[in-house]
Amino acid sequence: MKNITSTILLSLSITGGVFTSCDIDRFPNNYMSTDQVADNQEVLFDNMLNGMYAQLKTWSDPMHRLGEYAGDNMMIRGASTDAFYEFITYSRTPDNYRLQSFWDYGYKAIAQASNIIDMAKDTDDPEIKSKLGECFYVRGMMYFYLCRAFGRPYYQAPDKNLGVPIVNGTPSEEEISNLSLPDRSTVKETYQQAIDDLRTAEKMITTPFKNANTASKEAAQAMLSRVYLYMSGTYQNPIEKYADSARYYANIVIESPQFHLVSREDYMKSARTAPENYPEAIFVIKRLAADFPGFDYYYGIGGMYSNIGGMGWGEMYASAKYIELLDETKRNDWRKGDEGIADARAKFIEPQYTTDKDGNYTEVLRFITPNTAGTGFTYVQLPVNKSRTECWTLDENNKPKEKFPISPYTTGRTSDEEYFTINYKGSEYTGVVDYQMALNNGYPMFYITKCSREDNLESQLHSPIISRLDEMYLNRAEAYVKLGNLEGARDDVNEIRTRAINDEAAYDASTFSANAAELVDKERQLELAYQAERSYDVFRNGGTLTRKYPGPHPTTDVLATDYRVTYYIPQTAINSYPNGSTLTQNPTSDEGVILH
Repeated sequence: MKNITSTILLSLSITGGVFTSCDIDRFPNNYMSTDQVADNQEVLFDNMLNGMYAQLKTWSDPMHRLGEYAGDNMMIRGASTDAFYEFITYSRTPDNYRLQSFWDYGYKAIAQASNIIDMAKDTDDPEIKSKLGECFYVRGMMYFYLCRAFGRPYYQAPDKNLGVPIVNGTPSEEEISNLSLPDRSTVKETYQQAIDDLRTAEKMITTPFKNANTASKEAAQAMLSRVYLYMSGTYQNPIEKYADSARYYANIVIESPQFHLVSREDYMKSARTAPENYPEAIFVIKRLAADFPGFDYYYGIGGMYSNIGGMGWGEMYASAKYIELLDETKRNDWRKGDEGIADARAKFIEPQYTTDKDGNYTEVLRFITPNTAGTGFTYVQLPVNKSRTECWTLDENNKPKEKFPISPYTTGRTSDEEYFTINYKGSEYTGVVDYQMALNNGYPMFYITKCSREDNLESQLHSPIISRLDEMYLNRAEAYVKLGNLEGARDDVNEIRTRAINDEAAYDASTFSANAAELVDKERQLELAYQAERSYDVFRNGGTLTRKYPGPHPTTDVLATDYRVTYYIPQTAINSYPNGSTLTQNPTSDEGVILH
């Protein structure tokens, strides 16, 4: 391995602060100087590699929030002063510390990967070369994730719209005093950088796949499938060469002997399974219980979705829209335990039922109405009688006040699903009989547990998912639709759908061909929920985000052409760019959006 010719540093001006000459001798933990590396290269190489992966742990938290909170799979109990609330409301600002963290740690990972590459690029050691491939994977992945957050959807003038700066490595000590950094590359150029890195990783990583905790050849192929899918245009105007590349790489991973789809029963346990023991896991950001001392579980990804083991705020819940999707083929009746789970994905939702002082459940009819202001929606829970003929409101003494007759709703439903209609305050609604649920600010608490209980621990431990095998089937399905192979797409969708539900849920050729794009997107939403994919999936295909369900979020639609689809470049990063260098901000209105 060749000697390093410059000091290995991370986070220059691009991550929020420029190093001065006085800073050069001050190294954070896990960072090394030239002399240190030169004297212990073989040992310190692995330490630097571990440091690169360590950056991903911090990065993965805001990564999840940017992708998931901006979608329609969840809702929050009320307005929040936390910076993540801007992701939910689309009230974009450049002064957001979570956005800054996503940017900073993304570029720290890029810098660490690049420095390792520069340090060892001339090596002939096959083991070291394979590990260098891991660095190329991380760097390519970071450019993709940064570009999809800060750059426009690829189908919108990728050669004109801006992606992110391409800055591979940190400058030498001599360069710091006269530092110049590039402005943002175009979306097209940024995607090409990601592809180049990922394809290099695919070639260089020769170590056989061990588990999802470390980058692998298969991880690079899985990410290439996703990147090309993002480049494949919309269903209305597909770019077939990119769709075919997405299909090609998804197919390689699907055919790999390293992975296989698990049974429905094992899938329902997937959140509780350590990723190294899960046959669908391709790459995850591995978290350990030791990463969460004290009350830190409150602040992890799962902490907003639930309270597990006494840890977590439990203030974000599955949206009514997502629950409706889960109930589409048959209602998921959580009262009956696993026997009542119609769609396996409903196993990751846990309604918080309440009991009276004697430990008994109260049966209610739960339905959704427009709220009194007419600007949104609200849940209503009314006690129901045993004969299922009426329900009622309660007075201040918890006694029946106003009664409302109800009748079974059987259009597309069976009687055991217990759907009923009610004429409530002049309008007719449909709801379900269920146990009364605990409310938080008036919203039933549908806990999300897909990001909790890893390794069967009763905690918020969770390793954020980057790539899994189920996504590959859905990537290939979408690519097939864009290539006109509807039968191939139907086979892939049905592979995922029948695993989650049953064989009767499979689409026939006529049904699928009539709505292929919609059905692929629906299955992606169901399967990839709470993995930070949803909002990007909507916009990259030119879709519209619609959130007509209870919650404090705005219920106005967000179009893929809206300027708020992209996040602002953090103002701190712009302010700390070196004199003479420019870091261009994103448009602040629709007038600045370039579509063609």
